[in-house]
Amino acid sequence: MGGLSEGLTQLLIPAAALLGIGFALLQWLLVSRVKVYSYPDDESQENNLIEGGQEEGIDDVEVVAKCAEIQKAISVGATSFLFTQYKYLVVFMGAFGAIIFLFLGSVKSFSTKSEPCTYNKGQMCKPALANAIFSTIAFLLGALTSVLSGFLGMKIATYANARTSLEARRGIGRAFVIAFRSGAVMGFLLAANGLLVLYASINLFKLYYGDDWEGLYESITGYGLGGSSMALFGRVGGGIYTKAADVGADLVGKIEKNIPEDDPRNPAVIADNVGDNVGDIAGMGSDLFGSYAESTCAALFVASISSFGSTHNYAAMSYPLLISSMGIVICLITTLFATDLIEIKKVSDIEPSLKRQLLISTVLMTVGVALVSFVALPSKFTLYDFGNDKVVKNWHIFFCVVTGLWAGLVIGYTTEYYTSNAYSPVQDVADSCRTGAATNVIFGLALGYKSVIIPIFSIALSIYVSFRLGAMYGIAMAALGMLSTIATGLAIDAYGPISDNAGGIAEMAGMSHEIRERTDALDAAGNTTAAIGKGFAIGSAALVSLALFGAFVSRADIETVNVMNPKVFIGLIVGAMLPYWFSAMTMKSVGSAALKMVEEVRRQFNSIPGLMEGRTKPDYANCVKISTDASLKEMIPPGGLVLVTPLIAGTFFGVETLAGLLAGSLVSGVQVAISASNTGGAWDNAKKYIEAGRSEHAKALGPKGSDAHKAAVIGDTVGDPLKDTSGPSLNILIKLMAVESLVFAPFFAAHGGIIFKHI
Repeated sequence: MGGLSEGLTQLLIPAAALLGIGFALLQWLLVSRVKVYSYPDDESQENNLIEGGQEEGIDDVEVVAKCAEIQKAISVGATSFLFTQYKYLVVFMGAFGAIIFLFLGSVKSFSTKSEPCTYNKGQMCKPALANAIFSTIAFLLGALTSVLSGFLGMKIATYANARTSLEARRGIGRAFVIAFRSGAVMGFLLAANGLLVLYASINLFKLYYGDDWEGLYESITGYGLGGSSMALFGRVGGGIYTKAADVGADLVGKIEKNIPEDDPRNPAVIADNVGDNVGDIAGMGSDLFGSYAESTCAALFVASISSFGSTHNYAAMSYPLLISSMGIVICLITTLFATDLIEIKKVSDIEPSLKRQLLISTVLMTVGVALVSFVALPSKFTLYDFGNDKVVKNWHIFFCVVTGLWAGLVIGYTTEYYTSNAYSPVQDVADSCRTGAATNVIFGLALGYKSVIIPIFSIALSIYVSFRLGAMYGIAMAALGMLSTIATGLAIDAYGPISDNAGGIAEMAGMSHEIRERTDALDAAGNTTAAIGKGFAIGSAALVSLALFGAFVSRADIETVNVMNPKVFIGLIVGAMLPYWFSAMTMKSVGSAALKMVEEVRRQFNSIPGLMEGRTKPDYANCVKISTDASLKEMIPPGGLVLVTPLIAGTFFGVETLAGLLAGSLVSGVQVAISASNTGGAWDNAKKYIEAGRSEHAKALGPKGSDAHKAAVIGDTVGDPLKDTSGPSLNILIKLMAVESLVFAPFFAAHGGIIFKHI
């Protein structure tokens, strides 16, 4: 037996979650010490602002007032967009919750009688109706937590952006710490909230289910479904919003009018900065929360039908939650390295410091996982392996978690190599801009395709190792291992958009060139970390959906998924097509929204007198409205495609075709997602490489406005929807279809395959 008692387990999990929330609040308090005033009439405030070695010769009070004004505009824009989006999502939650209830309730035609268990034969389990009710409740809880995660992240990001710009006047190190602390607030709140809500749900459901763990953890899978379905709309809606504004602002501002990025004369500039918050922060937050919820649900479900469930070993059953709790503690220690222990003195320290975060958290977490594995798990136990029982030792599971953890690091570092302008791949792309945009596009696409190779091999290796050691449970734990350092991963990911916003605010508030250089350096590092975050999200999505796929196959009672069976093969080939169909929808949405935006920006430049000279203000609100309307209208078809496909496949064609569909979408989705994200990231950083002009090679290609720079801007603009809309949304497509199939599996197994039954 493992040495951890039930009482202690019940204590440790919420304690770790509360520690995470406390740490997040502490970081938030430290960020709030940087004051942003908007009323420059009071004497004492004036003295406040002049303190500290800022630049001389700038009317500080005016700059701060301007920062406060811009920050407010961004915050109001982001909040109003999210509230409008949530109105739509509440309707969706109600409708989809009803579908879950009706489908699952109809499995045994809404009977309230207990029935024999699916796996532990000979024991009685709660009725299918209970599963329907509790799955629906879990779905709503997951959806709410997901929305909350995104919203809190957006709030802290819009709170921190102007503070980062102001701190940049005091030096690069101070600005970095503010941006990083704010990212940490989001990372820790999300990791702790996800854990706490899941832990509370399990304990509340237990009041009804009692000893029926099989039913309990089957209904908990709804939590993952809720998390990911909200993430899908958040990602797609936010991605369309941010990229419509970005593409519109770049095409007219940089290429036609030759004004710098984030110039206050550009009408789309506020919409662009709002977009960073609703797409990269709120969308990313919901997305990683979804992955985390699903990998935990998949692991809990597989464990509940193994010996942990039948012997009611609570500590071993809670192993996934204990790993996440340990992750919060480890990430807390890791964060201190960036904020307190190692100081940033110059620009070249930024990227190594962020990379160090990944390495430190991975190394420490390896020790943490060993500790949890030997304390919580019995030394020998059996795991469900498609109808057989596989005998496993606790160190096997330790290796499963650790392969996932280190595969995450490999994916992170590979992504960094392909998207950071410190290495040759991006520099080659930048070099190809000499001969125009066409060669830039060719080189960028090639880089994206090539960047898939190493991540896929590392995912393949971790799948093989974890499956051999721990069957389906092993794979779910490998996914959770990759996500165990989610607080650190999210902190370095949210750091990106915050510094991007800080740069925009510095430019709009008219801060000096030197400060803009500092914020640009923060932003370039942020681009790379955002790409690393997407790499993590995609890698973990691949493992999560494989684990969910395994759980679905065992729940739907499929003996083997035989590729030579025509029913399976048609599913496979159609599934592989879905990521392309989905990408086509999202890319086209960005394109048509950007078209409207470009027309509006041109109209304002042509019709508002004195706009180019800076005498009058552009109409920012109109551009914000274009982005909002486009994204709300356009997020529905791609979302519908993902949610309706498994229902149609399962109901009309049956579980075997659906199994093929899931396998196909997983295999092709991962490739498309990685290449799209990395191509876009590389184009963006190639442009930044030319703009920064730090090396002789970069100076030869630049300055801003040169032909090579214009070619780089075109590449960046093409890459925008790839890296921020379709790429990151694809990992949700893969996970969501799998978790949805698992939740609806009882219905499909009982009533699915209408067409094939009659042919």
